[in-house]
Amino acid sequence: MPESSKRVLLAKPRGYCAGVDRAVEAVERALDQHGAPVYVRKQIVHNVHVVETLRERGAIFVDETDEVPEGALVVFSAHGVSPAVREQAQQRNLRTIDATCPLVTKVHQEAKRFAREDYDILLVGHEGHEEVEGTAGEAPQNIQLVESPADIAGVTVRDPEKVIWLSQTTLSVDETMQTVHALRERFPTLQNPPSDDICYATQNRQVAVKAMAPHCDLVLVVGSRNSSNSVRLVEVALQAGAGAAHLIDYSREIDDSWLDGVETVGLTSGASVPEVLVRGVLEHLAERGWESVEEVTTAEETLTFSLPRELRPRRAGAAR
Repeated sequence: MPESSKRVLLAKPRGYCAGVDRAVEAVERALDQHGAPVYVRKQIVHNVHVVETLRERGAIFVDETDEVPEGALVVFSAHGVSPAVREQAQQRNLRTIDATCPLVTKVHQEAKRFAREDYDILLVGHEGHEEVEGTAGEAPQNIQLVESPADIAGVTVRDPEKVIWLSQTTLSVDETMQTVHALRERFPTLQNPPSDDICYATQNRQVAVKAMAPHCDLVLVVGSRNSSNSVRLVEVALQAGAGAAHLIDYSREIDDSWLDGVETVGLTSGASVPEVLVRGVLEHLAERGWESVEEVTTAEETLTFSLPRELRPRRAGAAR
């Protein structure tokens, strides 16, 4: 294959979203201000490299709060926690920093609001995902999980006129709407959430991949296997027409056989992936002849979130 025919299409937006940036910085600031160790419940974000980097700095990742010594400092991950977890932390006198993504918090508030109004809430999401567990924990008596259209036959509601759907923020937009359409066939008056639950960053990254994939012989998605939004990007790439698509954490995971006969490689990264990992893939590809890089831009992201209040600088003259 002539070297000049090789090119990389680089999706934009890609990588860190505002919620991930905030959560990672929260752990870094906590380590700076309080010193190691800082405990983190679950992975702060679903990325192997980020977790290992923070672990090297002194973060200790635990599955549950009862693994944290009494009185210690614990950070709640970007995926959010249920009220039961907060209560457990309080019982152990833990100092807490809440790094829940504000967009996840929005879904929690919606769940609480509609539970107060006595709706049946159908939560579209993946069983066992931390975000789903946290949201469902806000109103366990009112929420039923629906993973796919196959689950709909088992859904029961008290009043078909008072049913609303909410969703995990990191799902595929298309798959979510397939499930919602199927739900609406069974419950015609099913209400939509007051605002879109699927995160802006998840949607933007999927749109960028859809624009790029039809022109790609191969799409590489940088992201971890437990990252829902990264896994979805692989699926979206294939559905949008990519010749092949693979999920990798690091450039060293690229199998050279994937590149046989490939002219155009598409490259993107999940919302919890630092840009340094994308740069590593670009260097790996450049060494093999894919030096030409064209950015495919479908949106500009400017949203930022302020740090958790426990980490914000004190105002001059603030009460001590």
